[in-house]
Amino acid sequence: MDVRGFIKHLEYEKRFSEHTLKAYQNDLIQFQSFVTQIYGSCCWPNIEASQVRSWMAILLEQEHAPASIRRKLSSLKAFYRYSRRQQPDLKDPTTAIQTPKLKKRLPVTADSTALARLLASFPKDPCFSDARDKLLLELLYGTGLRRSELLTLKERDVLRAEKRLRISGKGGKERLVPYGGAVDQALKVYKERKEELFPDCEILILTDKGKPPYPKWVYNRVKQYLGTLPYLERASPHVLRHSFATHLSDAGADLNAIKELLGHSSLAATQIYTHNSIEKLKRSYEQAHPKAKTNK
Repeated sequence: MDVRGFIKHLEYEKRFSEHTLKAYQNDLIQFQSFVTQIYGSCCWPNIEASQVRSWMAILLEQEHAPASIRRKLSSLKAFYRYSRRQQPDLKDPTTAIQTPKLKKRLPVTADSTALARLLASFPKDPCFSDARDKLLLELLYGTGLRRSELLTLKERDVLRAEKRLRISGKGGKERLVPYGGAVDQALKVYKERKEELFPDCEILILTDKGKPPYPKWVYNRVKQYLGTLPYLERASPHVLRHSFATHLSDAGADLNAIKELLGHSSLAATQIYTHNSIEKLKRSYEQAHPKAKTNK
């Protein structure tokens, strides 16, 4: 059984992001270390279901989040599925173990009014850094990009005449995403500043030193700004993606259209945003309707 071959399969055939690849690799290394430490050695073909359950129990004792344990088990299951394609007779110890179910948690979103105030607070005549940061926020909120998709955006992917972005999404799937006037204006200002400092760089978003951005850098920039918003449980690039989809749903956008804009492979992944809208309606009803709190 070949862990390295499995990771290469995920990278080149499944086209997983660098972040996801590291997560899979770390999960398998962690399991291998656990089995070696507790049972003396790790021979993948001889792993028993009881050893997998022991690992999960230890993770629970160490207070790992249920979602983290679920992902680690999924990594192990995927590795055995891949290995069985090479060795059909291989015993898979994960088939007897169910992936733990999680309580559905609604996506965290930012208030649209608070976001509008934040975006309006940038200087009218910004320096390169301010122009870049505003574009960063406008793109994530105005188009619903994933962080990994934003990192790979190039100048040629911006079709300004059509006001569309060419996005390379999960699994190498390409989609065209429209953008509005706020994104277009932010692009115009940023590209002017960028042309002055870094005229020959094909990467769209650049750091202050003209280098390509990396995941943690994007996370930190976004967190810095979203951290100023009141009543926001979490601050991350994905909060802006959730906000994009939820605000579209709140305004009555077609669910299939939201699915296409987000680059989801199935409608099931998009339906969480209708639940968010329904919960918002329920809260409004409970706060405003005189009969909402009447005892039964």
